[in-house]
Amino acid sequence: MTRTPETPLPSPKECRRLREAQSLSQADVAAALGVTRATVRSWENGRTAPRGTNRDAYVRLLAGAEEVTPHQENPAPALVGAATGPVQASPDRAEPAPEPPSETPSASEPDPELGPDPARGPEPELGSELSPEAEPEPLSPSLTPDQAFDALYAFCAPALVRQTYLLTGRRELARESVECAFQLAWHRWPEVAMDRDPAGWVRATAHEFALSPWHRLRPRHRNPEPPPAAPADRALLDVLLQLPPVYRRTLLLYDGVGLDLPETAAETEASTPAAANRLLHAREAVATRLPELAEPKELHRRLAEVASAERLHAAKPTTVRWGGEQRARHWTRAAIAFTVVLIGATTLTLRTAPDHYEPPLAPGATVHGVPPRVAPGPLSAEELALRAKLKGETVSGPERLVPEAG
Repeated sequence: MTRTPETPLPSPKECRRLREAQSLSQADVAAALGVTRATVRSWENGRTAPRGTNRDAYVRLLAGAEEVTPHQENPAPALVGAATGPVQASPDRAEPAPEPPSETPSASEPDPELGPDPARGPEPELGSELSPEAEPEPLSPSLTPDQAFDALYAFCAPALVRQTYLLTGRRELARESVECAFQLAWHRWPEVAMDRDPAGWVRATAHEFALSPWHRLRPRHRNPEPPPAAPADRALLDVLLQLPPVYRRTLLLYDGVGLDLPETAAETEASTPAAANRLLHAREAVATRLPELAEPKELHRRLAEVASAERLHAAKPTTVRWGGEQRARHWTRAAIAFTVVLIGATTLTLRTAPDHYEPPLAPGATVHGVPPRVAPGPLSAEELALRAKLKGETVSGPERLVPEAG
């Protein structure tokens, strides 16, 4: 039995290029083939490949042999806010959730989130000023852990540095927070690579490190850094930094990153009503100082402008990996040295410690009522004469025993 050869399929990158050349979105292709949008995205990432009739139909569609009715008014890949949001969501995000009830704040126009899941492979951020300048290559299963980490870092780090700058107002702390987050991700790479949202894992780690209260004890963080040059940017950053850290983070995730309310609550470790209240208070504080930013879309746009104006750059991924490995070696050696010192101290204690019980000596006490010892006093004249006489006579012999006549 011979097997029918499958229809030749272009490379994943070429499939994406052919789709975009026909002004088709992933949703259009999914609707035409009767599959889900995630399936089409998986084909274009090289994670899976179509089979059977779907493969033939997909190839014909890319070649322009079938008509497809677009489901969007703009058939091109959705550029959701070309200058919106400091962070863009991955194109594989679900459709935006419906607007919450009146008691919860309305969502700003959702931007794609920063960086996709490395298991799906990084996809280009759409039209964001904070997105990488070059479109990353799709990840393939043959990539080594180093290559997969470098791809995730190159795709996520630039926008994440800008996010962290909005949280702290410090450029060096923003870079350091992102580098430490990625170093920890590299140290736990098997766990991070299997995570449902690796970019979200790194983002949460970087935000928590940046907002740590221990930074205020560091000497270089006691003095403020130069503010932005533009007065409008400086005013917005001042308002953000006056918010409580948890309010600031909630506002950035919801109105900046574009997460929905449950995701924002989960990342800030709060309930959904608590996250909604924080967001409402943060928006109210910003609108009180800057009334022109009362509209969420305008606030979203201004956050992107302030973050992009600083031109912050992240270190190279190889440098971050090397730094993480060096730090791991340092702490490993420190742990080994501490263990050796502890073992040596324990051994010395065992060798020098007494092996039997020695009762302590009772302290001395003064005894009263005993007469003091009296030493002999000076000899009298008679005693001195007697002593001289005795010394002058014979010491031994019968003469000593027989008394002489007087």
